[in-house]
Amino acid sequence: MAKRKTKFMCNSCGYESAKWMGRCPGCGEWNTMVEEIEVVTKGPRRTFQHSESTAQKATPITAIEIAEEPRVDTDLNELNRVLGGGIVPGSLVLIGGDPGIGKSTLLLQVSALLANKGQRVLYMSGEESVRQTKLRAERLGVTSSELYIYSETNLELVNEAIDSVEPKFVIIDSIQTVHHPEVTSAPGSVSQVRECTAELMRIAKTKNIAIFLVGHVTKEGQIAGPRLLEHMVDTVLYFEGERHHTYRILRSQKNRFGSTNEIAIFEMLQGGLKEVLNPSELFLQERSQGAAGSTVVASMEGTRPILVEIQALVTPTSFNYPKRMASGLDQNRVQLLMAVLEKRMGMLLQTQDAYIKVAGGVKLDEPAIDLAVLTTIVSSYKDVAVSVHDCFIGEVGLTGEVRRVSRVEQRVQEAAKLGFKRAIIPASNLGGWDFPEGIRVIGVESVNDALKEAFPNS
Repeated sequence: MAKRKTKFMCNSCGYESAKWMGRCPGCGEWNTMVEEIEVVTKGPRRTFQHSESTAQKATPITAIEIAEEPRVDTDLNELNRVLGGGIVPGSLVLIGGDPGIGKSTLLLQVSALLANKGQRVLYMSGEESVRQTKLRAERLGVTSSELYIYSETNLELVNEAIDSVEPKFVIIDSIQTVHHPEVTSAPGSVSQVRECTAELMRIAKTKNIAIFLVGHVTKEGQIAGPRLLEHMVDTVLYFEGERHHTYRILRSQKNRFGSTNEIAIFEMLQGGLKEVLNPSELFLQERSQGAAGSTVVASMEGTRPILVEIQALVTPTSFNYPKRMASGLDQNRVQLLMAVLEKRMGMLLQTQDAYIKVAGGVKLDEPAIDLAVLTTIVSSYKDVAVSVHDCFIGEVGLTGEVRRVSRVEQRVQEAAKLGFKRAIIPASNLGGWDFPEGIRVIGVESVNDALKEAFPNS
């Protein structure tokens, strides 16, 4: 008779313990231990093999022959950019995001686009019935006989369905609902998610099938289940967005076949997700003309420059300790830049509250935005507007110098394309490239020089 054994596992790292602990000894996270019941049977437990049953020999790297495998185009250029140029055959892609953000809609839309091109796609849903998926597909206008719908949560039956259909692409919605009958714990637990992902990875690599996994997220925004899941897959994509806006941002967190930190912007409409081809225009379309406390910065998101408006509001404080609030950028960076203004420029900001916001809901974390943030703080403090045709790029050091940034040529070209007349950049970035037509490029060495250019009359 099989013996039942209780154990505790960490949701973050998979650490096993015989008793419950408040803090995991493996990763140091609090309140991540969950109870699992393991059925212990006699005999060796079968493990999942990543390779075929036949034994393989080690081969010298010079003797391995490879053929250039073309990526599959999805007809969604934004998604292709995030994936690194298209879908790689045999890759395992994990897409996470909040409930109702549009993960299933995006993947069903991609499935339809691939099926229309003659590629066979298997859409496996563990959360919806076949009829419910069909209703959603009709709303998106999906009509293709190459798209197969299957509603199942048993991994062995899913494997049989893959063998019988022989698809080129498989979508699993979601990985937390799939269970393997040999693993005794409940679906969504650490063991189940780990073993199911390992099995799906084996299927993807051995049969050269691209598999997309949908992963649910926790309250903190991390993908639910063990962190090991993100390490196992080839690509991790996060689907972000606010409930009050129709725009969604697809961000690449990890990619073995392309650059990370790439973003794609979609608009959620009645007929599905529509790609936004010019995000800079989107972020600047509601910009107030001639208002104090507003500057534009050319920020890099992956390999693409995006122009974003940074707003500041500096008001006299009514408390002993002034407030510093930042939305869309690091609050510590704001405090650092205000300290530079106090020390190097002699501005008395100790009696001022400062509120900084990146318009459009995008998050900026690169150092090239320093000069724009500093200028917008000064603009609001002096109540003097910056010219609407100015764009600011540069990193600010603690001694008040403006330091060089990467890819300045692409940033200035993007600013020129959107009609900006001046670009204020670090002086060390001036040489070695041609300036675009219609824009005047000014190099500055210090914060003092930059502020003289931004506010010539004050």
